[in-house]
Amino acid sequence: MMPSLLYARSTILLAVASAFHPSSLRNNNHLSSSRRLRMTSANTNGPFPELVVFDLDACFWDQEMYTLSKIPDETNVVRGDLNGRGEGVVGVMSGRSRISLHKGSLSALQSHHDGRYPGTRVCFASSADTELAERIGRAALRLLEVVPGTTVWDLVVGRDWNGEDVNQIGRRPPLSANKSATHFPILRELTRVRYDRMLFFDDCQWGDHCGQVERACKESNTGNGPITIRTPYGLGVEEWAAGLEKYAKAYQALDGADNYDIKRRK
Repeated sequence: MMPSLLYARSTILLAVASAFHPSSLRNNNHLSSSRRLRMTSANTNGPFPELVVFDLDACFWDQEMYTLSKIPDETNVVRGDLNGRGEGVVGVMSGRSRISLHKGSLSALQSHHDGRYPGTRVCFASSADTELAERIGRAALRLLEVVPGTTVWDLVVGRDWNGEDVNQIGRRPPLSANKSATHFPILRELTRVRYDRMLFFDDCQWGDHCGQVERACKESNTGNGPITIRTPYGLGVEEWAAGLEKYAKAYQALDGADNYDIKRRK
């Protein structure tokens, strides 16, 4: 082999080896963690949405309920570390499939549990395909924990809505596959929260739910609707932070918070 080729080959091998050296991996992980930290703490002052609406399947958690066949119960829980908050229910088994919250979902609800978003409440809007899928989803919400001893259901239904189930899950009448036509108008009526005070997350893999909601669900006096964030890979920490940032900017852009408060009362 020619000396120049030997030198070139050696240079490439050194570069590849350097890229996979443990110290390089540690540095990459450190940068990634730092970025996540900046995104998580990007908006801690608000203004915050009055209502955060999560889609369930492939957004809030990692499974699609229509693919599952067994309604989970207390005997099907998986225990583990709840993001450094102690041991709790981090997953539930439906047959051989495990349902777990995405990282951004758990982080968001833990911060909400701690009162970091004053005036914010949470609910779910899911167009679950079948009655069984709906029942599996509701069962999982009652089992998965946010912090040890507090389930998603405890926090969202028990605390946020004083035991009233305002969640719109499924597509049986009066619901449909179109969230903008059924789920959101019903939420608007039940919660009394204006569309332009909502923040909505959806994976949008089976249709443009975010676009539909943005176009169809608007307040007549402002022309604004929910702020939406697509989560095609599930709700991550960065998507959660991006949603808070986008909402805050939209709020402030509407002639400022003071004028907005006047408009929203009209």
